[in-house]
Amino acid sequence: MAGVQPPPFRTLDDFVLGSARFALPDIRDLQKWNNRIINNLLYYQSNYFVFALVSLVIVGYFQPLKMLLGGAVVTLVFLGFVWGAENRAGVRRFRRNHPTLGLLSIMGVSYLLLHTLGAVAEFLCGIALPMLMILGHASLRLRNLKNKLENKIESIGLKRTPMGLLLEALGQEQEAGS
Repeated sequence: MAGVQPPPFRTLDDFVLGSARFALPDIRDLQKWNNRIINNLLYYQSNYFVFALVSLVIVGYFQPLKMLLGGAVVTLVFLGFVWGAENRAGVRRFRRNHPTLGLLSIMGVSYLLLHTLGAVAEFLCGIALPMLMILGHASLRLRNLKNKLENKIESIGLKRTPMGLLLEALGQEQEAGS
């Protein structure tokens, strides 16, 4: 974690207002769509973090115990997946070859655990809704020159960010910066 630096908060004008450009991704070119998502996740990670934090606080205000329980379950499943990917060759191969299925399996196992614990609604509202909004923005937001330059710096290792570490843990590090 040494050398990890949070990126700056992007202005609302750049994030969603005036200068922001949006377009539907080409669903026939999944590689290009995946690159757009990863690069936007890296570039706007501070904005996404604030959005997710505000959503979690709002839901947590109404159902604090269930939110904490849901967050603990998702964190434990994610850490178990990362540990398995680092220590088990089969899991590592699965994560590298099927990153989307890996993420879906984390969410699926978390859902099943939360369902048995009775915190499904809070999980969906508090965690999944912000994730869907973030992935929607990252899918639709077209990249600009500043975005491409920042991501190139991240990809060559001159700067490490929390989102870069998260994407690396999910097996997406080879995609960033392209």
